[in-house]
Amino acid sequence: MANTIHYDEIRRILTARRNELLNQIQNNLRDARAEASGQNRYRVESGETTEVHPEDELAFALLQLRGQVLNRIDEAMRQLDEGTYGYCGECGDPIAPPRLRALPFAVRCKDCEEMREQSERRERGHSRDELRRC
Repeated sequence: MANTIHYDEIRRILTARRNELLNQIQNNLRDARAEASGQNRYRVESGETTEVHPEDELAFALLQLRGQVLNRIDEAMRQLDEGTYGYCGECGDPIAPPRLRALPFAVRCKDCEEMREQSERRERGHSRDELRRC
């Protein structure tokens, strides 16, 4: 573990972010239920069919993203408890303290994250090329 990181500070940051995400998710779900209840009543009365609106798709995507970040925060807190926090999941080297302060649930060091992103970009490029050939 990198000695220059104050794990109590990291835990406070993770806990605060986790609570914030949980509140956002709960508010989104409550709003979606209220909206769906009102829309269903209108649709039944008017005979309208259900269709997905782009705003609904965006709201769902944001909800999924928040859930993923919440899972990463929970994993970082588990690692803190186990004493394994702060190491890259790819190469095993310590993750730089400034990176952990900026992104306390980071799972890769900067170099490994950059390699992963480059690999994803190449993969997306190959997929697009294959689609063009079809």
